[in-house]
Amino acid sequence: MATQLDIARGGTVSDEVRFVANAENVDAEIIRDELAAGRLVIAANKLHLKTNLAPAGIGRVLSTKVNANIGTSNVRSSVEGELEKMQAALDAGADAIMDLSTGGNLDEIRKQLLSQCPVPFGTVPIYQIIEDRGVEDIDSGIILKIIEKQARQGVDFFTIHAGVLKEHLPLLENRVAGIVSRGGALLAKWMLYHNKQNPLYEMFDDLCDILAEYDVCFSLGDGLRPGAIADATDEAQIAELRTLGELTQRAQERGCQVMVEGPGHVPFDQIQHNMEIQQEICHGAPFYVLGPLVTDIAPGYDHITSAIGGTAAAFYGASFLCYVTPREHLGLPNADDVRVGVIAAKIAGHAADVARGLKGAAERDRKLSIARTDLNWKTHLGESLDPQTAERMHDEVCREINAGESSSADYCSMCGKAWCSVRINKEIREAFKPQGTART
Repeated sequence: MATQLDIARGGTVSDEVRFVANAENVDAEIIRDELAAGRLVIAANKLHLKTNLAPAGIGRVLSTKVNANIGTSNVRSSVEGELEKMQAALDAGADAIMDLSTGGNLDEIRKQLLSQCPVPFGTVPIYQIIEDRGVEDIDSGIILKIIEKQARQGVDFFTIHAGVLKEHLPLLENRVAGIVSRGGALLAKWMLYHNKQNPLYEMFDDLCDILAEYDVCFSLGDGLRPGAIADATDEAQIAELRTLGELTQRAQERGCQVMVEGPGHVPFDQIQHNMEIQQEICHGAPFYVLGPLVTDIAPGYDHITSAIGGTAAAFYGASFLCYVTPREHLGLPNADDVRVGVIAAKIAGHAADVARGLKGAAERDRKLSIARTDLNWKTHLGESLDPQTAERMHDEVCREINAGESSSADYCSMCGKAWCSVRINKEIREAFKPQGTART
């Protein structure tokens, strides 16, 4: 069966393309053209489409998308806990979910999450490949078996660390943080033990055959991404990126959709260059970035450091932001961390969409601003990215103003009634507004 890329290249607008076009108010032919050119992907496993998946597009002509990572470890493993985190992410507006589980029954965790996941769902197969075995026991048969099993379960996109080559490893000598990617580190260990090339690179055509059969999208992993701003844009990172550019073309030639993963920890002044060089080397394939985090000194606040970098990344070329939670670098996130991480990344992506003039991006801002200046609290709160938090804070203020009652007032506790510029401005505007007119 043909993949979305094959269908688009054949000149046909698929049902999935039409769905995305309607959801984003973009002409379907534009989406088809971008998909055919490899600048847009619709990560939609054919089997997931038959159950509960609502297709979503990732590319520069569409709104910036946000992914939420969840998953167990050998320290904390609970299907119920991961379902709770996934629901928190979806409620906060996540456009995709990745299961990075490394502990517990991985097949069952994945099955349960997929059964309730209506958005694109990704995994990192190397995590299960290494489960309960050492690198000395991993061979091509095990790799292909596990990747095909996950594809049959309905996974929509795979992080595949095929760009980390044996000859790249000496380039890491002067790094501060070395290899921070779990997949990259495991493959480096495999290559050193066996004294062979990355097996994912060697068997890449076989991987393409499996992914094309189910129309699973490649998310070419950046196993050598910088894990400290001191390592950003170094020789190792760029060497791997060039390999990812080669693999992008190879996968697309075999009918596979491709997006490319990017850094990582990057100083703010290097973000534009990182986005532009990826577009050049990887032929415009959608860029999926982790953050990037613009400083290393904020454990507990890395949802903020990543949102700062994420806005710049999405403005200069990224199409897909992987969220970072406050608990990044400290431990597995809980459901509250997940929600906060998604909101921070959504703010970053939306701010970039507004700044780059994406059609319709600022309409929600305008609607909220009008409601704010009209003291229309219901619309003001309802249009916010996080109504739950906004409503809680507003109710607290109303109780303070109204002696315990939560009904809205025409001012807040920041200025009080006499000093409230919004309330005063409303009075001024009403005095000069012609009869029968209304703002839009």
